[in-house]
Amino acid sequence: MEHAALLAYLAAKPGSTPSYPFDATTRVYKVGTSAKSKMFALVAEDEDPLRINLKCDPDQALALRAQYDSVLPGYHMDKRHWITLVLDGSLGDSLVRELIDHSYELIVDSLPKKIQAELSVE
Repeated sequence: MEHAALLAYLAAKPGSTPSYPFDATTRVYKVGTSAKSKMFALVAEDEDPLRINLKCDPDQALALRAQYDSVLPGYHMDKRHWITLVLDGSLGDSLVRELIDHSYELIVDSLPKKIQAELSVE
């Protein structure tokens, strides 16, 4: 997936807000209100090929790592609950979008019901 397409897809998620809380090259996407926002994606923009960290169900994360060489344990994250995708062209765009959706849904599901209702996601 191309850089611009990736960023557009992440930004299109309801309530998604990008920021650079860690450094100037790691774009973090959060969802929720400012007081209750949580990360669902981190894009390492200085990596070539591009890399993205996503939240993932632990069992699915293990299966994905076994199936794809470009799915790694989450870099600088809880390796059980996060994966890093190396966007080197070996993963199809549809799989990348599916994993972004999964990460987003896991985070939204962990938010208070009031915030979920504000996002119109349930």
